[in-house]
Amino acid sequence: MTAQPTTVRRADDRGSASIEAAILAPVLLVLVGLAIAGGRIQVAGGAIESAAHDAARAASIARTEGQARADAYSAASATLDQQGLHCSQLTVVVDTSGFAIPVGQPAAVAASITCVVDLSDIVVNGIPGSKTINATFVSVLDTFRTRT
Repeated sequence: MTAQPTTVRRADDRGSASIEAAILAPVLLVLVGLAIAGGRIQVAGGAIESAAHDAARAASIARTEGQARADAYSAASATLDQQGLHCSQLTVVVDTSGFAIPVGQPAAVAASITCVVDLSDIVVNGIPGSKTINATFVSVLDTFRTRT
């Protein structure tokens, strides 16, 4: 009597790739959404830094404190519009205490910008609806120009 070779049949693997894809797809979509949100926040941060720079520069070449505040807000708004960033809430605070320093002494103005960036159009669980981003820049006043 001869023994017949026994063969072990493997379980059928059909459909396992579909199950793996169904498990991994949501994880990959969440990672892509987080990357998009992170990129948007990074780009918004750069735009707000640029707006703070432009606001401080506009304030530093103004002749009066009132004009400095108005010019800073206008410059910040224009820069953010050019960058394509729309803040749901924009705050521009200008420190014009440098205008009180006598002519001939070094002085500066500072512009601080706070922008609330809307992220609600990125639909991923766990991402907040908005992110507040701040930036500050200081610009030197001309030492020998009259200040009022």
